[in-house]
Formats: sequence, structure tokens, C-alpha cells
Amino acid sequence: MSAAPSSFTISLDRRIQMLRTAMGPLIAAALEDPDVVEVMLNPDRTLWVDRLSSGRAPMGVELSEDDGERIIRLVAAHVGAEVHRGQPLLSAELPETGERFEGILPPAAPGPAFALRKRAIGVIPLERYVIDGMMTSAQAGFLVRAVRERQNILIAGATSSGKTTLANALLAEIAATGDRVLVLEDTVELQCAARDHVPLRTRQGVVSMTELVRSSMRLRPDRVVVGEVRGAEALDLIKVWGTGHPGGIATVHAGSALGALLRLEQLILEVAVNPPRALIAEAVNVVIHIAGRGRKRRIESIARVVGFDGVGYQLADAMEASFPELLPQSDLSSLSPDHSGELP
Repeated sequence: MSAAPSSFTISLDRRIQMLRTAMGPLIAAALEDPDVVEVMLNPDRTLWVDRLSSGRAPMGVELSEDDGERIIRLVAAHVGAEVHRGQPLLSAELPETGERFEGILPPAAPGPAFALRKRAIGVIPLERYVIDGMMTSAQAGFLVRAVRERQNILIAGATSSGKTTLANALLAEIAATGDRVLVLEDTVELQCAARDHVPLRTRQGVVSMTELVRSSMRLRPDRVVVGEVRGAEALDLIKVWGTGHPGGIATVHAGSALGALLRLEQLILEVAVNPPRALIAEAVNVVIHIAGRGRKRRIESIARVVGFDGVGYQLADAMEASFPELLPQSDLSSLSPDHSGELP
């Protein structure tokens, strides 16, 4: 005879059902649609959807202020957080499915607003990027070689540009190396298939990303991967990458390869008077810049960080400059004849 469900399970199931009911059939259907990346509610009550195929567009319906606020409060109840006029911001994950949720109540906004971002349901391999025209076969081959040769890779781009998706593709390449991989995140988004990997996660008020990066040094990593660098942990990460733990991956919000390195400087200035530019140039080997959204995403550039000359960072176009001789030849060169990096 099976045990009766606990009161906690009943309460959790009830909260999930209440949340899905408050969202209504339209949002529920969007969450089930594999083409949908994100659903957003604006303070004017309009609902927007971001699709891989067509980008962001209004859904053509409105959600009442009461339902918008109800959704935000139900998510807060699930994660044990408070949200009210005195604490109007909420960052959380939805029950069971793990969608990333950011909610805002008045007075921080004229009306309830939220952004609900779905988790990736699978990993897009580099071969798919080439077939879909988002990168060239030469770019894909370069990235495979960079992973094999334990280059530290920084992925830069705007919000929703696909930085995490590309990081997952590179993690799939890392899985074949047999290395021990530590994956550090604020929100669970990275998918690591490596047999020997340790997923670590921040908890607000409990453990910070800086603390996780420092702790990772004592867990015998071969590679350290950070989902998103957005704070003082930038300094600890480049120390880890630059002191015997190469082959890592991280993402950062920036509009160019150079902008990504300057962004690291800005983050390091939160805890240091002067950013260690020479160390940044030594620790970061490759910077990938992604542009566009949805199926219009493309690899805008891949740069090698050559060094810092005392004035500025020295970058070289990875598709034009020679890579170190020890790297093997690309095994992806036959995937696509197109070398433009643009969509057809």
C-alpha cells in the first residue's frame, strides 16, 4: 500500500494548480510551445511573447492587474519570499518546471509586470548552428579546437541573444574530454553531460557567486564554468582561470569582444581599486560576441585575446589570425559551404 501524500505535497500541488489557473490557458499554451522563449507582462496589462522563429511580439490580449499581481504573489509563496509595496521585486523559479521569473509590483512599476523565461529543453550542438546559418563551419571548428586545447572562453551578448544556449553547446564538447567540470550558476540553465561534474548554485542571503568561485578551487576542478558573471566574482574567476585551471566558460552582458573585457574591469572595480588588466588578458583567451535574437542570432565575431600592451587589450580576429600550432585541424569544415556567418 502506498503512503498517503503529505500535507506539503498537497500544498505544493495546490499552489502549482493555482498558479497555472491564474496564468490562464494562453500563457499555459505558450509555456508548452517549444518555439516560445519568454512570456512578458507589461504594466499596461499587455502580454508579449518572444519566439525563436519570429522574435518578440504582443500576444493580442491583456491580463488584468489582479491576475498579474496574483501570479507574482503565488510565485513568491512557492519560494517562501515576500513581495509587497515595501518589497516590490521578486526573482524566483516556477514550481517543477524551473522557468526563471522576475516580477515587479507597484510602486516600482505603474502596474504588475513580470518576465517568465523558459528553461532550455535540449542542447543545440555546434553542427546545428552551422546548418542554421548562425555560425560558419570555420567558426565552429575553431571553437571545437579551443575547447580541446583548454582555452578560457568568454561569451558576450545582449539579453536573450543566446549566450547560455551557446555555452551549453560548448559544454557538450567539454563532456567528451573526460575533465572534471564545476558549473556555477545563479539560476539553473546550463546542461552539463560530463560524467564527472559538480553543479553549484548561489542562494540569496546564504551563498554568493564569489563564495562559490572561491570554494571551487578546493574541489579539484579541471574546468570552472560560470553561467553569468555580473558581480565581484569576476576577480576571483580570472584568478582561477589564470592559475592552473584553464578551459573554462563564462557569459557576460556586453556589446562586443572588447566590451566584454571592459565589462570584467567594471565588475572587478566593485572590489578593487585598479583592475588587473594584464591578468584579464592572460586569463581570457577567446571572446565570442553573439548578436541578434531568435533565429536571427549569429556569431558576430570570435576574437583571440593576444595580450595587454599597457595601453589597451590586443585582440585578433580568430578567423584571420593563426591559432597556436598544437591545435588539430577542424573536423567541422565540411558542414556548410557558407562562411558568412549570416542567416540565409
